[in-house]
Amino acid sequence: MERVYRQLLEEKVGKVRRNEPLAKHTTIKIGGPAPLFIEPADLSGLVTAVNILRAARVPWRAIGRGSNLLVDDAGVDGAVIKIGKGLSYLSFEDDRLRIGAGYPLVPLATTLSRKGYAGFEFTGGIPGSVGGAVYMNAGAHGSETKDLLLEARILFPDGTLKWLTKEELGFGYRTSALQKRQGICVEAVFKLEKGDAEAIWNDLQAYKEYRHRTQPYDEKCAGSIFRNPLPDHAGKLIEDHGLKGYAVGGAKISERHGNFIVNAGGATAQDVLDLIRFVQEKVKTRYGIDLQTEVEILRKSGDA
Repeated sequence: MERVYRQLLEEKVGKVRRNEPLAKHTTIKIGGPAPLFIEPADLSGLVTAVNILRAARVPWRAIGRGSNLLVDDAGVDGAVIKIGKGLSYLSFEDDRLRIGAGYPLVPLATTLSRKGYAGFEFTGGIPGSVGGAVYMNAGAHGSETKDLLLEARILFPDGTLKWLTKEELGFGYRTSALQKRQGICVEAVFKLEKGDAEAIWNDLQAYKEYRHRTQPYDEKCAGSIFRNPLPDHAGKLIEDHGLKGYAVGGAKISERHGNFIVNAGGATAQDVLDLIRFVQEKVKTRYGIDLQTEVEILRKSGDA
């Protein structure tokens, strides 16, 4: 690993650190170390880093802003690549928007709403980035990323870059083909449509106010823990069971929304996992519904 670390530094791919605590890079502030942690300076640095890791047979995975992510207390194997400022850009091309995967969603929604572009209001309260939105098909208030996306540029493990259409990305409810086929979204192209600027801005503010009122936006959490078992909603099933505020160690079900687990202080990943299993068992026993996690759980290879 030392040789790979030195090679990454020599190639000037961006910031490279060893044994980086991933708790510093997740919104729930939980997670053990990554032996190698890479923040590419740009697309070229990202491609070079992936090629170096491939040649050295070092396993890797990419993260964005660390929402919808729970990292095991023991950390992960290999390398973690953080898609951030080096891929945070946007440009307007007629009725299209080309944007880097590291661009955060909240500023994006604000920028587009002020310019009178409709459709992105739902992203105004999502604490993620464009790459994560494509990866998860992020959505809210009846809208999803796939509704606006035209195509996305993907970096595959063999170092090749390829544009994939919306259809090729295989979107579903909070899923995409990228969750089964390793690859990094490096940029995306969205369609733009003009609307009533004042109405768009008002909708954005209403969505943000709703999130602030009903979700623990100001607490350490990983976003929605469970996928909604449509037509039911995970949060309502949990709340109807009287589980709001229930805690295991430092992990607690939010008092504001049943589908959020917050780090109330000193929570470990194991606390969160134990609480997830407790909720799943209770909901299964009472409603006969198997809740599936939406939050992505990262562990060392071979760990259960």
